[in-house]
Amino acid sequence: MKLFVKLTFLLLLVISCTKKDLKTAVETTKKSTYVKDNFTKKEVTITMRDGIKLHTVIYSPKDTSKAYPILLQRTPYSCQPYGEDKFRSKIGPNLTLMKEGNIIVYQDVRGRWMSEGVYDNMRAYIPNKKEKQADETTDTYDTIDWLVKNAPNNNGKVGTWGISYPGHYATVSTIDAHPALKAASPQACIGDFFFDDFHHNGAFLLSYFKAISLFGKYKDQPTDSAWYSFPEMKTQDQYQFFLDKGPLKNLNEYFQYEQLDTKVVDNENRIDDFFWKEIVEHPNYDSIWQSKGIIQHLNKVPATVATMIVGGFFDAEDLYGPLETYKGIEKNQPNNYNTLVFGPWDHGAWARNKVANKVGNYYFGDSISLKFQKEVETKFFNHFLKGNGSKDTGLPEAYVFDTGKKTWKSYDAWPPKNAKKQSFYLSENQTLTNTPKENTKISFISDIKHPVPYSEDIKTVFTPRKYMTDDQRFAARRPDVLVFETDELTEDFTLAGDILAKLKVATTGTAADWIVKVVDIHPADLKNDNKDMQSHLKLSNYHLMVRSEVLRGRFRNSFVNPEPFIPNKKANVNIKLQDVFHTFKKGHKVQIQVQSTWFPLIDLNPQTYVDNIYKANKEDFKTQTHSVFSDSSIEFTILK
Repeated sequence: MKLFVKLTFLLLLVISCTKKDLKTAVETTKKSTYVKDNFTKKEVTITMRDGIKLHTVIYSPKDTSKAYPILLQRTPYSCQPYGEDKFRSKIGPNLTLMKEGNIIVYQDVRGRWMSEGVYDNMRAYIPNKKEKQADETTDTYDTIDWLVKNAPNNNGKVGTWGISYPGHYATVSTIDAHPALKAASPQACIGDFFFDDFHHNGAFLLSYFKAISLFGKYKDQPTDSAWYSFPEMKTQDQYQFFLDKGPLKNLNEYFQYEQLDTKVVDNENRIDDFFWKEIVEHPNYDSIWQSKGIIQHLNKVPATVATMIVGGFFDAEDLYGPLETYKGIEKNQPNNYNTLVFGPWDHGAWARNKVANKVGNYYFGDSISLKFQKEVETKFFNHFLKGNGSKDTGLPEAYVFDTGKKTWKSYDAWPPKNAKKQSFYLSENQTLTNTPKENTKISFISDIKHPVPYSEDIKTVFTPRKYMTDDQRFAARRPDVLVFETDELTEDFTLAGDILAKLKVATTGTAADWIVKVVDIHPADLKNDNKDMQSHLKLSNYHLMVRSEVLRGRFRNSFVNPEPFIPNKKANVNIKLQDVFHTFKKGHKVQIQVQSTWFPLIDLNPQTYVDNIYKANKEDFKTQTHSVFSDSSIEFTILK
């Protein structure tokens, strides 16, 4: 295989690995021969109902004395290594399931790598298909149908799993599911591209810039080599890079996208990245994005499929997806076996084999991921694929990790049934109180030339992760970040569920973004418990970011129909922050930060209303004064 292909494959692994994990994975790949010694590998093409052939890799146990379930993962990230004489070092969801014996199958989805067809990023589900119409649900159905009829020594039961984009395909597998599908575990699954990954509530995740070409470059034939390339930033300072680039339209050059009345000028200046085109030409939550969402189709998950939704409370990529997938199945199919597992993880960390579990600088304990793999994930699949498949699995409805107390808890519902809503108010003297104060405003200048950074780190990233637990002292000490906090807590205070920020705001301009963070301020006398913490930081007075979210202000009333602010007129901006399970311990403080820039995690808002920010001009960007009123509140879900 060419060197470029190997390097590209390593870049793809960055989607679910940190640099240290990647090094470990590479070393393991070189050393381990377990899969080769214990499995046979067969590469097949499976024909879909519309004639498209999908490349599929089947790892079957060499011990043929018994029948095995099939564990299937469909992926846009490649079934590499290609060739029946080349083996992965690890297959399946975890090492236990690999060594216990299962038939493990990987498939390149339509239009990717060695499969035929045209790729569509988050291909829309077709509700009422004609005879040979195909989407990802039919591709999964046809694949499972072929496997149970043709894979030797299978027991007729299939499970699906995947993390991130493969997690989305695991969700897809449950819709109009094949009768042989008995268990599915969508993990960090994408639910809707207007709220996951590349967008958050309509704001563009500029920090994902380098990943766009991974999804937006067409190929015209099966290939085992990368057909796309990643943009070169030629700097290690992404904050300065994007600040110097200016308006988003200046990034068009990296995608060979020439704008002239939103049409392609000529073949030489063609749109060479269809995903970038979708982003640029569809700034609102229109029919394009709506059709790609899978959440609204979860009423089509049959009771014959058990689901276990897995996610990380500090997952920067896909937090919306798994939470909304679990809640969607609960709402639409309350009698299904549907469970939730959420731990102290960043993107995909539950699948790693490291003993120490930390996110960025923050340490949560040892063997947390290993415990999940052995005691939860393995038990789930074995029960439904090898056991009697009843709803009595011995696993809880919700298995969640308290990221403040650093311990697992089990509940028979999520959020827990005894969790209650309680509001706290943003007082004019920068305090967080449980009673509303006099209606006054607190103002700050949002300088378009000096946006608030999302991280102190000077680097470029493929996709950001570490910031989810970053120390927020650097932001709290800026004049353009408003801070509201409690006194030291006299007893533990536990949040278990979502958070709703109900801001009352005004601006001198006609547009603004609004960012809210929930922060756990640690006591001053704490000692470091993580030897890998960055040298300039201390756990003493650490400002742990527990949850954060942005809302592009134009979407405050509708994601479909944006509207400007009226200058200096008070307006309501409600921001839903995704679920947390976190105890602010006695002696800690609860802090709320409110700001209007978060750069370059999200792109700069011009702060002057334009129809399409992706086409804004330099002169549209203006420094403005923003205000937050003291009748603004934060509605917590509190565990009593």
